Amino acid sequence: MNFQNIFKQYENELKQVERELINIFQSEATLIPTIGAYIVNSGGKRLRPLFLLSSADLVGYREYKRVILAAVIEALHTASLLHDDVVDEADLRRGKVSANKIWGNQVTVLLGDYLYAKALHISVAQESLPIMEALSLATSQMAEGEILQLMKAGDPTITFDEYIKIITGKTAGLIRAACRIAGILGELPQEKLQALTEFGHNIGIAFQMVDDILDYVAQESELGKKLGKDLMEGKITLPLIELMKKAQEKEEIVGIIKSDNFSEENLLKILNYLKQYNCIESSMEIVRQYIDKAKKALQVFPDSEARKRLFMIADYITLRSK
Repeated sequence: MNFQNIFKQYENELKQVERELINIFQSEATLIPTIGAYIVNSGGKRLRPLFLLSSADLVGYREYKRVILAAVIEALHTASLLHDDVVDEADLRRGKVSANKIWGNQVTVLLGDYLYAKALHISVAQESLPIMEALSLATSQMAEGEILQLMKAGDPTITFDEYIKIITGKTAGLIRAACRIAGILGELPQEKLQALTEFGHNIGIAFQMVDDILDYVAQESELGKKLGKDLMEGKITLPLIELMKKAQEKEEIVGIIKSDNFSEENLLKILNYLKQYNCIESSMEIVRQYIDKAKKALQVFPDSEARKRLFMIADYITLRSK
């Protein structure tokens, strides 16, 4: 079984998730469903819903509520992307013109607010305080992570621990919530619930690390955004943290990071230094350590097809190109 086969197994349920996501966009303000259809049809990996669905299989929970909550998770993720694109002044999202470029920043921010509120409203209807706690924590962490990132923009002294705090909020918190919610639905005992939560946390960190690595190595056509965009926006991510740890040319690199007039020439210099000091390789080694931690957390669950699928999704993270 490969990763694409896993997506094939969940294809019907992921279509149900997309239908529920379209329902979340329903409103008398007709611009909301119009933009919603544009966003949903723009694609996306649907990896967060997949984590919830596959984790639910691990714990033996198969009721339709898992589809509803998978759509809530994707709605929260979509809301964060809408706000990110405004903050980053993005032109593209998933290879298509971003919503803020078509409808403007005001509408895009308000739509993100609407999605956050609507998603949490739907989760309240599930009548589970632990699920509400998981979702509300993840939502506040996403905003906190973005603010921490803005505070550290263009700061070459950022530490690895500060970086982990940022990506825990930005990405890992919601994947952690997706896995935890599956455990809550399956009424897991505390030890196993914590293990599944830990799996989501470490996988989420690894996933964002790979995203940050791809910003320096992926094909632009596959990535759906300009190569080196993070650096241009002053985001100091794992490859640069590794470079600052190893490079002898720190002064020059700091000058590039702090430069107001970022150029293609400067990007090329950074790319060459990353290659010279094997920073992509050492960054991927850190990713593998987090994936190993995630897999280890699932050892409390008996061997099963569902556990193998989660292991395979974890392994896919190191192989993705976008």
